[in-house]
Amino acid sequence: MIPLQELHMYKNFDELASDVLALAKEILPDKLIYINSLNDKQQIILKLSDTNTSILVTEGMVINLNETLCNRIDFERNEPLIYEDISRETCLNGLKRTLADVNINAYLGIPISLFDGERFGTLCVAHHEASHFDKKSVEMLQRIARMFSYYLDLERLAYRDSLTGLYNRQYLYKYFEDFSVTEGVLFFLDLDGFKKVNDVYGHETGDLVLKEVSLRLQKFVKEPNDDAFAVRLGGDEFIINLPRISSTEEISQRAEQLINYLNTWDTEYQLSASIGIVPYSANGGVQLNTLLKNADNALYRAKAAGKNNYKIFNGYC
Repeated sequence: MIPLQELHMYKNFDELASDVLALAKEILPDKLIYINSLNDKQQIILKLSDTNTSILVTEGMVINLNETLCNRIDFERNEPLIYEDISRETCLNGLKRTLADVNINAYLGIPISLFDGERFGTLCVAHHEASHFDKKSVEMLQRIARMFSYYLDLERLAYRDSLTGLYNRQYLYKYFEDFSVTEGVLFFLDLDGFKKVNDVYGHETGDLVLKEVSLRLQKFVKEPNDDAFAVRLGGDEFIINLPRISSTEEISQRAEQLINYLNTWDTEYQLSASIGIVPYSANGGVQLNTLLKNADNALYRAKAAGKNNYKIFNGYC
């Protein structure tokens, strides 16, 4: 899923989403049409074609994914899901009650996937009465969803590292410029022994290592909260942003966990990570460049202390 904070950075996202819904309404003018985003647990309604409707859904509504029809869409085959009369369906188990509560009795769900196959969400059509969705209308909506996915891919490329898929430096700076930042901590890390991997095994192996490290970092940032994210600055340098973490005990616990994530390799080469850590306060007026400089100083201390460890910036580095 593309996080909501990333979507807020996209140019003209609301305008284009409104245009997509307007085009869809030209095809099915009497139906409610809406765009959702999906993650592993939730469906979030991003944009509605109508706000004055008998169907009880609203923009920003968050729904347990197991309680939605969108969870049944086949994204691998990229096939639409159609229920023309939900009241007559016998395979929806407890969902029929949920759908009746929001006054949906006809449903069409079109998958929206990104170029690399990652699931974004759905373009959905709903009506309070049983309805027929003809083949031509469904195909037109699929084309609209595909055009919308092209736009998402273009926006996404601006903020992603092309090799690893992690966020890039531009995203990091825009995040600190555009959002009201809560207190948190930055981890600035690089890989101990990475130069040797490139020199001995070649840059192709080095790229594979960076991709594997990125997968581990993505797993790491999923654990504390939805706002945490990882950035590849370049080479073997990475940033982890962990909002809403402030206690030294918690920072140390997470740092030790990250070091353990990155120092175990079932390969002929061995790698580890050194980490410089800098906490920041909520709206403290500290510039990102200053935070990165301080984190880099702490990273230098971690390297000098023998690598495969971390140091927290204390104002005296």
